[in-house]
Amino acid sequence: MLPTINALKHPTSEAWIEQAIANLDIILLDHSHCERKAAGVALNFMFRYPSNTKMVRELTAIAREELEHFELVNQWLERRNIPLAPLPPPPYGAGLKASVRPQEPERFLDSLLVTGLIEARSHERLGLLATHCPEPELAKFYKGLMASEARHFGMYWVLADTYFDREIVSQRLDELAIVESELLENLHPEPRIHS
Repeated sequence: MLPTINALKHPTSEAWIEQAIANLDIILLDHSHCERKAAGVALNFMFRYPSNTKMVRELTAIAREELEHFELVNQWLERRNIPLAPLPPPPYGAGLKASVRPQEPERFLDSLLVTGLIEARSHERLGLLATHCPEPELAKFYKGLMASEARHFGMYWVLADTYFDREIVSQRLDELAIVESELLENLHPEPRIHS
């Protein structure tokens, strides 16, 4: 049994596993996009909230690690002769972003928690890829990334807990986690890490 982050309301479906394993090249390309976006999200927090010293310090490390993962995934793309190319995103990210309240400080809290939930789902799905991937070397690669995804979820949660009351954080995380699971109820026709 793979370790999962208990913030997630529902596990990933068997249908997603089958779709992902049947489309590993597209999943790898999408994974590259995800790592690049994750680095950008960490940097955006620093631009939007530059006076939050603890956050800036922690997210500098996360941005650096996300870029390292971006490079590692891109090495896999090169090995498989998959060109870096745009992919239409699934509705997952936009759906979560739509749940972020527009006014501060709620926007800051929701943004931290949404980013954490994305990391939690990445942890789960990379673990599923590691378990089900028929290519041992690629499976090992995915397994090697799992711990950092869990750590990233933890850091976004800790930051939310640093700047907001824990009861408010827990309640809002619960609400956003329901939205996150509902967005994944219907399998997106195009294979993606978050589809």
